[in-house]
Amino acid sequence: MHNAPVLQRRAFLTACIAAGGGLMISVPADAVAQGAPAQAQAQGVRMGAFLTVHPDSRVTITVPVVEMGQGAQSSLAAIIADELGADWTRVRVEPPPAAVAYQRPDVTKYQLTSGSWSVRLWYAPMRNAGAAAREMLVAAAASAWGVDPAACEAERGRIVHGASGRSVGFGEVAASAARLAVPAQPKLKSRERLQLIGRRVPRTDIPEKVDGSGVYGVDVKVPGMLYAAMRAAPVYGAEVESVRAAAIKRRPGIVDVVTVPGAVVVVADSWWKAKKAVDALDVKFRATAFDQVDTGQLLREEREKLAQPAGAKFRAVGDYAASSSAASRTVTADYAVPFIHHAPMEPMNCTARVTADACELWVPTQCQTTALEAATRLTGLPEAKVTINSTLLGGGFGRRIHTDFIEPAILAARAVKRPVKLIYSREEDMQHGFHRPAMMARMTSTLDAQSRVDGFRMRIVGPSVHEKFWPAFFKDGLDYAAVMAITTKNAASGLHYTIPHQNIDYVYQPTHVPIGYWRAVGASHNGFFIEGFVDEVAQAVGQDPAQLRRQLLRDSPRGLAVLDKAIQASSWGSPLPPGHGRGIAFCENVDSIVAQVAEVSVSGDKLRVHRVVAVIDCGLVINPDTIEAQMEGGIVNALSAVAAEQITIKDGRAQQSNFHDYPVLRMAGSPKVEVHIIEGGGAIGGVGEAMVPTLAPAVTNAIFAASGKRIRSLPLSAHGLTLV
Repeated sequence: MHNAPVLQRRAFLTACIAAGGGLMISVPADAVAQGAPAQAQAQGVRMGAFLTVHPDSRVTITVPVVEMGQGAQSSLAAIIADELGADWTRVRVEPPPAAVAYQRPDVTKYQLTSGSWSVRLWYAPMRNAGAAAREMLVAAAASAWGVDPAACEAERGRIVHGASGRSVGFGEVAASAARLAVPAQPKLKSRERLQLIGRRVPRTDIPEKVDGSGVYGVDVKVPGMLYAAMRAAPVYGAEVESVRAAAIKRRPGIVDVVTVPGAVVVVADSWWKAKKAVDALDVKFRATAFDQVDTGQLLREEREKLAQPAGAKFRAVGDYAASSSAASRTVTADYAVPFIHHAPMEPMNCTARVTADACELWVPTQCQTTALEAATRLTGLPEAKVTINSTLLGGGFGRRIHTDFIEPAILAARAVKRPVKLIYSREEDMQHGFHRPAMMARMTSTLDAQSRVDGFRMRIVGPSVHEKFWPAFFKDGLDYAAVMAITTKNAASGLHYTIPHQNIDYVYQPTHVPIGYWRAVGASHNGFFIEGFVDEVAQAVGQDPAQLRRQLLRDSPRGLAVLDKAIQASSWGSPLPPGHGRGIAFCENVDSIVAQVAEVSVSGDKLRVHRVVAVIDCGLVINPDTIEAQMEGGIVNALSAVAAEQITIKDGRAQQSNFHDYPVLRMAGSPKVEVHIIEGGGAIGGVGEAMVPTLAPAVTNAIFAASGKRIRSLPLSAHGLTLV
């Protein structure tokens, strides 16, 4: 069972601070010494923020991230269990409460699951925690036996003294171990001693997803719970002007109609009653300055800014102006991507209970920090009176970072003084999401007399992702999300493509459309922009696209190894039937290097993606099975976006409302995916978003190879192509 722990934040924080931020004990040492109540002992001994050891030597691992299908909880649990020496078959994983101990150990200080950061950020803390707990358990057992701790090992949930053959379960010495000083620098196991890291370890969340016992937010039931449906203003940012609710309130089962910022919420004894009532509600919304805005206007403004004289500088290498003046020829192209929606299968939802002295949430959130902030702000309660129970997430992709589905639930529950489960309809979710921004880029490459790439100029235009959520990363007109995954080499990063002269900048485009973090964020468009353009340069100089990339990667051994593996595994250059083509793309994103080759066929307006070969170097491999699954799923997700996904704006509002006009990829359209993993010696990279930037250009480059049709904007459906 994937239970959500109920742990008061302040009590947890106090204990963590008392332990110096390291291991801490939730069962007080003096209580254990004097014989704590049986119930407390049966719950186990809490050894730090991440570990609980039970009397029967089972281990519960509280991981600092939520599970939304990416397998991060299992990976992090395996890391700590491997160092601990736990029996993996007796490990249970639970999500974190809202607490400082689970905030990301980086500059953000958010308790947040996003950005393919989970394993990258938590690998070292989890290994250290496991190693420290192991040393404490070994020391406690060795002391009881009167032997040297160095002569003991932790194996499969037991401490073993090889010389005497004695052994004891973790649970039998946990209380004694917890009273010992926490090792300041525990010794980590060598790579050859690790039993879980690098192996195909079964994920802990799969059984409950198969048998239906796993609890998603939409599954939550609380005694006395009511249901709520919401209707937000159709134009983004509009507010409620008036509501005529009397007739609706007289309907059987309707409890109340609650006005919240920008929306109305109907609370009823069933969700369907609430949904039918909110649809019938007579609501008038205020006019806004954006009531006539459409996609065409937004795109025209962006296109004009492609030619704007100056932008916010991102990268300046060499002397691009001199390269441009001396160029024997130049290649220039404009690329564009649309607004797109996250479209997770589980709709937005939150269950809230608000009383005079407490607030409790059951919510599939990616960010407990923002959920906690919303609860304290709306209720006026201190953090210690707020409990956040994190459930499984039925897909996230960045959508569940926001609190738009949490705040109305809190306000509705406060109004009716009963627990309320708010569920967005699919239409409500799709028309009021936080979309990946519509972006444009203009790129120019200067070529020398030998047709070598000498300079690269790139102007990126579009809304800021960070502007509202993380303004610290939108400074001096530069949004750092907008310039992600630009893999041209420079002195600071050493990234891959060696181009002597570069000038890369960004121009901000304001919009009233809510903008959010879609899978891979800025890399999702920059990969398409740059890798599509690289193929155009190859065409212009009459060079094979793979060989041009090999030339550009001459100073990147790891990058070249990934590209060469993709060339070899895809049989690049071998004959194909008429109407078929291969396309290649390369990118580093989330500290992982990926190359993909797509094989497609084009027949009239019908497109078929037959095969995708993907190669990834994500540094140290934790679980090959999880990497393969993420690569496969991410490729399908990215192909869906490439094929037909887009949000268009008319009269200030989203036109799409459900899967009939926002089509997502079906199984019949999914290609064969082959994943190859290289462990190239780098630091741990992310995986969940690593594959997204290269899928789109691999496919569009393959379309050009198959048909001669160059695709510079997405989705493909806008070019008359239907994926079959």
